Amino acid sequence: MKRILLITTLILIFSFIAFSGCISEDEGPGVYNNETESLLYRGEPLTPISEQRNNAIKGTQYIDRESYRLQVDGLVEKPGEFSYEEIKALPRTSKVVDLDCVEGWGFTAKWTGVRTADLFEEVGIKENATTAIFYSADGYSTGLDLDYLLENDIILAYGINDVTLPPERGFPLQLVAEGKYGYKWAKWIVRIELTDSPYRGYWEERGYNNNADVGGPAFERRG
Repeated sequence: MKRILLITTLILIFSFIAFSGCISEDEGPGVYNNETESLLYRGEPLTPISEQRNNAIKGTQYIDRESYRLQVDGLVEKPGEFSYEEIKALPRTSKVVDLDCVEGWGFTAKWTGVRTADLFEEVGIKENATTAIFYSADGYSTGLDLDYLLENDIILAYGINDVTLPPERGFPLQLVAEGKYGYKWAKWIVRIELTDSPYRGYWEERGYNNNADVGGPAFERRG
């Protein structure tokens, strides 16, 4: 009887420790690709990567980390290429952002990466630049206003839920286009071009709204 009482007491003690804040809320009980995946951040639940839906025009792209280079050119003072490690050496930031697909589904994740503003500072933006075009390894592309990127601290993510961005989510870089539908969230980014003209990307050329504001119209009105 005493032994049963002792075991019960120990169970209660361990339960109290576990739920009293001794376990960080930033360390959710998840594992993805042998990395610890956070499923809770500052009290906000995160969608597990395994439950996140995904769209791509040619399926998942697999990019070699060592040979990868991000090309940044167009209306910049110093066109250049950045290795994966050089991108990760830039100031890092994290934020929780919802991805909303125009099809009606979405998910919440913690994204970690570099602000587009910090990347553009490395190359210098020319005064007449108004649009950034993001090109992906699978031939996908989309464009966004430069002011939107800078004023909203839009980031290029190389991490999600505190794990390395997996190939199916866009490794090495996915654009975290807050407040925009998912077709603006370019994955597998290999080039960014700054231009002085509006740009219509892959889905925009097929009738999707170029503004892509969440809650706004999905398609352009045709006269």
